[in-house]
Amino acid sequence: MRRVRDALIANLTPERADLAFTVRALAARLHDQYAGRTIEVRIPPFSAVQLRSLAGDGPRHTRGTPPNVVEMNPETFVRLSFGVLTWDDAFASHALSVSGAHAADVATMLLAQETTRPLPARELQ
Repeated sequence: MRRVRDALIANLTPERADLAFTVRALAARLHDQYAGRTIEVRIPPFSAVQLRSLAGDGPRHTRGTPPNVVEMNPETFVRLSFGVLTWDDAFASHALSVSGAHAADVATMLLAQETTRPLPARELQ
């Protein structure tokens, strides 16, 4: 994960396998902390997770296109997850797509994830 983060900070292209591993690990961590069925976060082609609303009362998604979707490329997701890129900057540069009343909750989830739960050393390699 550290190699991917460092490559993205330096505006280099990380190895695809490293990027895939990093996205999946970060998405799994996000899901572990905020599992639910209100918001779908899509990071194609590597991952998609369903999360709860921070308000706790969002619509429940079971089939079809969910009412709250956040979609971004893998590099943007990693940059946001490590705090290298802000949600506002990613949104302003069209690096992410957000739809639905609860979708912006993901910005708070990513910030909380970055600041409250350090990654185990085995995940940083």
